[in-house]
Amino acid sequence: MASNRHLGRIVALQSLYEYEFRKESNDDSVDVKEILSRNLERYETAIDDTQFVESLVNGVLKEQKAIDEKIQPIAPDWPIEQIARVDRNILRIGVFELLHQADVVPPKVAINEAVELAKAFGSDNSSKFVNGVLGTAYRTLIEGAENGDTTVR
Repeated sequence: MASNRHLGRIVALQSLYEYEFRKESNDDSVDVKEILSRNLERYETAIDDTQFVESLVNGVLKEQKAIDEKIQPIAPDWPIEQIARVDRNILRIGVFELLHQADVVPPKVAINEAVELAKAFGSDNSSKFVNGVLGTAYRTLIEGAENGDTTVR
């Protein structure tokens, strides 16, 4: 199941990346459902839990504004639009999993998976950047909330 979900996160990342790229390129025909369906079809024999992938993509898109607002104070030197598109989407997936899927994905797994995506698809420093941002997100958004401190530093 673990490698299945890892592949699912790769498909989610590819789908979110393509959707954002095409949207920012003013492609009026862009349809996230079509992108996701096409990408899942490529791996239909390898991914059993397509609902997991769909929930990642749809959840990230639904919560994107709120997620970006949570990422920005954690990485203040990097305005969200200046973060590399692949890193930005990896962070969105990681933060979404931390905040909205903690009942099915342990925080350490969410962070580790995001770091692995960054190693595979990002630049040389992406994994360190993603690890730092998500580690801080965990401490401020999850641990802080559990302790009654919801201030993002």
